Amino acid sequence: MQPLGTIDRREQVAALGDEHRLAILRRLMSGPSTISRLGREFDRHPAWIRHHLKRLEVVGLVEPAGEVTTRNYTEKFYRATSGAFTVHLLVAPSTGDRSPIMVLGSDDFALQLLTSEMNTGPGDFEVVSSAVGSLDGLVALRQGLADIAGCHLFDAEADDYNAPYLRHLFPDRALDMVTLAHREQGLMTAPGSSRRVGDIADLAGGDVRFANRNTGSGTRIWLDARLRALGIAPSTIPGYDVELRTHTDVALAVSTGGADAGLGVRAAADRYGLDFAPLFMERYDLVFAADRADEEPFVRLRDRLDSRGFRSEVGRIGGYDAEHTGDGTRLAG
Repeated sequence: MQPLGTIDRREQVAALGDEHRLAILRRLMSGPSTISRLGREFDRHPAWIRHHLKRLEVVGLVEPAGEVTTRNYTEKFYRATSGAFTVHLLVAPSTGDRSPIMVLGSDDFALQLLTSEMNTGPGDFEVVSSAVGSLDGLVALRQGLADIAGCHLFDAEADDYNAPYLRHLFPDRALDMVTLAHREQGLMTAPGSSRRVGDIADLAGGDVRFANRNTGSGTRIWLDARLRALGIAPSTIPGYDVELRTHTDVALAVSTGGADAGLGVRAAADRYGLDFAPLFMERYDLVFAADRADEEPFVRLRDRLDSRGFRSEVGRIGGYDAEHTGDGTRLAG
């Protein structure tokens, strides 16, 4: 049985943009065939079949599967390189001539600072970060779409951040987990608001319009766990189903009157002059494959996290604690 294949190059996606080539590939996924036989099945001239077949072969989706000679006539068989394919392709921002080091995961102010400082130094790489949520960042790392994942996923049963999720998602791979910072999360409200929102329980009942985070974000996972613990149905919270991608988006929604309250980091509340009711401190980690730790981008990342200057800058961000910035743990696969 052929293993599950991966489509992870732009030229492969482009090749399958033609519906005829996609149909030929799907036919060859069910079993080998020859050009003449495919011509009869698709009611097309063999030269037409050969043109599309060769394009699929060039991008690695089709391969030769042997030859059969009958009465001085040799016919080649072709097959798909896998019985099924998944598509893993990341469309990243332009980074000019430098190779991108992709950081995917949770939105974070210290990460923005780190990215900026890493890109001012020497090297043939550029760090590019995008806020997709903690869980999606780890999935992207698992799939090879991200070089680094940023996450703050709390496991209540283990009473720990991130490590329980990493052991579950990466049982076969060694990872380095490095603390970026600890940061304070809480409820943001407009200054002088008549809405009394000091705890999660205050969101229930239909009187407070809530600005929620996206599914898979560490903040959303914490909120859902807290709602379950309190026995609060999400349907009782107006705005629960409206998802925002970053802490800044949540703060902006509250500051412009689009919501009465939102859950996020103190730094976002400070940026928009919002009132802030603290709820918990959390650990935000950067995660990458242990076998890449000696590569230049990762060595420079660790050096920057360990520097007194960077820790001082992180400590000046509202609600951030840099005491453990740079602390690392290697998780064996």
